[in-house]
Amino acid sequence: MVFTQAEQFLCRSFRLVRFYRAKGQVAALVISFIFFSGCTSVVQQASPQQSEDSIYLVENRSVDLSVRRDFDKAVKLLQEGQYELAIQLLESVAQNTDNNSAPYINMGVAYYRMENHDKAEASFLKALEINPNHPVTLNEFALFYRSVGRFQEARELFERVVTQYPEFMPAHRNYGILCDLYLNDPACAIEHYEIYYQANPDDDAVKVWIATLRQKIQG
Repeated sequence: MVFTQAEQFLCRSFRLVRFYRAKGQVAALVISFIFFSGCTSVVQQASPQQSEDSIYLVENRSVDLSVRRDFDKAVKLLQEGQYELAIQLLESVAQNTDNNSAPYINMGVAYYRMENHDKAEASFLKALEINPNHPVTLNEFALFYRSVGRFQEARELFERVVTQYPEFMPAHRNYGILCDLYLNDPACAIEHYEIYYQANPDDDAVKVWIATLRQKIQG
């Protein structure tokens, strides 16, 4: 199905904050979901539209105003580090929405930051059950696996993101970091760093990483 411009309702956006490259640290990605009633799409066929600092993905979900307000409050609490309160609100949002992946993604992030890895994984799995191809879910879940040392599973998730959404640049950057620091796969790291850098030429850090890896390969 091909949607007209008028049908491409904005259902979700996020802003990149910072990525942390050092081992043992998780890349920070503040996720702010914006819901609109009557959003329309087909999950398997939804395709993102990328702008400078946000990406739009159309989902077939409808959320009323009070639930959207609760979600916004939960995101603010998550950003402030009030994870337990954020989770309480997100659970309420999840109960009052028609299988929307957004609250589960954010619950996964909150539980991870509380070091409750079992519940974090369960939340990400629930988000993928609702929408198996959501790029933010796949990216965040891969970051979670990377942070707990499950590198092959992280690689599989990053591969899914960059295959299905090749213009989703955060995944390329994060995939590159996985290959660079954790998998000792410089060819993979260079490939994804370069894809990211072509779209983000002002990222001087990635430019340095590419040069360093090329020197390493050349001996």
